[in-house]
Amino acid sequence: MASILINNVSKAFDGKAVLKDVSLEIADGELLVLLGPSGCGKSTLLRIIAGLETLDSGEIFIGEKRIDKLEPKERDVALVFQNYALYPHMSVAQNLAFPLTIAKTEKKEKQKKVLEVAELLGLLDKLSQRPATLSGGERQRVALGRAIIREPALFLLDEPLSNLDAELRARMRKEIVSLQKRVGRSMIHVTHDQTEALTMADKIALLHDGNLVQVGTPQEIYKNPATIFAAGFIGQPAMNLLNAKIENGKLIPFDLNLSELDLKNKAAEFTVGLRPEEITVGHSGPYEAILSAIEYFGRHNILELNFGGTKLIAANSSSQFVVGDKVSFSFHHSALHFFDLLTGKRLK
Repeated sequence: MASILINNVSKAFDGKAVLKDVSLEIADGELLVLLGPSGCGKSTLLRIIAGLETLDSGEIFIGEKRIDKLEPKERDVALVFQNYALYPHMSVAQNLAFPLTIAKTEKKEKQKKVLEVAELLGLLDKLSQRPATLSGGERQRVALGRAIIREPALFLLDEPLSNLDAELRARMRKEIVSLQKRVGRSMIHVTHDQTEALTMADKIALLHDGNLVQVGTPQEIYKNPATIFAAGFIGQPAMNLLNAKIENGKLIPFDLNLSELDLKNKAAEFTVGLRPEEITVGHSGPYEAILSAIEYFGRHNILELNFGGTKLIAANSSSQFVVGDKVSFSFHHSALHFFDLLTGKRLK
């Protein structure tokens, strides 16, 4: 087992940059989630690590071993695809054993490993079945098992849950995390789904337009987003982002005295962020708004507030309001996030 170092990796297709000088380090035994919208470069980076794409510049190491110049089979990595990529004419046992068959592992050792992996994944009663007879979750387990049986230094998972329904995805998230901890190997999991990232990752690497925006624990990225993009992409519902300015020593639009804010910024205008769950809506508070929409989610509601022509989203547990109500709201000034209007970077 070893740490993984991705050093200044860049890649372009037809002159268009897809990855721009990306550097990352994955600790031994760590589950890193590569998160970002479609087209941000995350699957390309995964394919480069696996050896299915070549990099234009940069280096990739597993431990002390540089792998970016090696053939895919020499890299000691296992890739699990979005569509499972199982062989339909083979049984579950044959699919699990396939990497060992290619490696010409002796029959007795191969059978032993198939049984061990099948037991680990709860597939012992499915070994004689073919993929077409399995559920989506069972097929995904077979695909994971085929990767595990090789005992690679690094697991690479490319959107492995995107073909599953919501309930099964939630269950498989837990299973993959549990499995990764039991196997004890490093894993890079690619997804565009922030729920997967926040619930599964030891560490998240957030990509946008080929750039590495931020790396940190789910808590770090959620509580201290490094850019406007990170602030808006992480969180459900998304952070409120408003144009703000300073006038006469006060923060507009909230009319807060600068002395109350931990803001060391001299710009006249910037972006201010406020998470919906930080807003308390009721019948008393320093700010007034009109309730313009309500989304009911059972234990909580998502409220859309018209605050002097500005839309604010609040998360609220109360169901006492109806659309059109005049309401008040409040928040603690420490909940505000500040970003440079031009660069999009977090302000000190």
